[in-house]
Amino acid sequence: MGHNLNLNERTGKYSFFSVKEKAWHGLGQIVEDYPTSAQALKFAGLDYEVVKEPNIHILPSGKSVVSDSSFFTYRTDNETILGDRLGKDYHIVQNREAFNFFDSIVGNGEGIMYETAGALGNGERIFITAKLPGYIRVGNGDDVTEKYIFLTTSHDGSGSITAAFTPIRIVCQNTLNASLRNMSNVVRIKHTSGAGDRIAEAHKIMGLANKLTDQLGDIFNNWTTVRVTDQEVRKLIQLALCPNKESYELIKKGAEDELSTIFKNTVEDAFAYAMMSDTQQMETTKGTLFGAYNAVTGYYQNVRKYNDDEAKLQSIVLGGTAQQNGQKAFELCSNIHKSGTEILNLN
Repeated sequence: MGHNLNLNERTGKYSFFSVKEKAWHGLGQIVEDYPTSAQALKFAGLDYEVVKEPNIHILPSGKSVVSDSSFFTYRTDNETILGDRLGKDYHIVQNREAFNFFDSIVGNGEGIMYETAGALGNGERIFITAKLPGYIRVGNGDDVTEKYIFLTTSHDGSGSITAAFTPIRIVCQNTLNASLRNMSNVVRIKHTSGAGDRIAEAHKIMGLANKLTDQLGDIFNNWTTVRVTDQEVRKLIQLALCPNKESYELIKKGAEDELSTIFKNTVEDAFAYAMMSDTQQMETTKGTLFGAYNAVTGYYQNVRKYNDDEAKLQSIVLGGTAQQNGQKAFELCSNIHKSGTEILNLN
């Protein structure tokens, strides 16, 4: 089952909700209006508590010993085990606490619009996407970017609590993070006894990301004024998608015939998207540096094939290949805006 959404056997429903648009193979609850955090918690099937208990070891004699260093977690609604090898310092962050994190960003939830939320596996991992008030306008208004915050956490000891600021272009649903200079747009918090306090601190950083969208808007609008040729777009795509140093050296030498077939096909698919996608024919994107940047990010969102939706989520939002290469594209475009397209001439 590629989607990996949690099916709550007690209710017979998948633990996922989305506003208006179907996603994740059309499963879960589709709602028409943006819910409150309390409503979203129920729509997504996340209204359960998680409890940590010590493991019990059964000795050959039949005697049972309660561990003081090994713990397990389970959800209280159906008593499903979520994690079984957790340390004594592991701190549970309840699902409702994750929603409280979002509400605190704006203040009492005012302006927060919950778009999606759900649970994976047996409910050991949850994710939430919420839209922040306002947007980034590029050009004369036809191309706008909304502001989202994404959060994921787990109840099985795997990974950190992760919150990320994510701009999304409405016209193409581009969910790739833009790498703002001098600012981390991703916050990772360990599951320790201080996790609750650190979430309280994290919302300040995410609030800063919200305020700095004016900076991002200025960057994108400046990029719309920089003209680039089709060949320069193709070169930028090559460099942004370049998987390793060996491939970079081949590109630098002009020995493109020696590049792997997989990489060459990837470049061609991204370039075809840059040349033919409707969203790349707008005044803000056609023949512009902004369009070149979105050729890379749009490829990962709209063209690239993934094994399943979770793999796509990992690649785009959680530090995977799409996010890394999107940041490379951002840096390349920043350097081109500063120094000119001659930086694409590697010879």
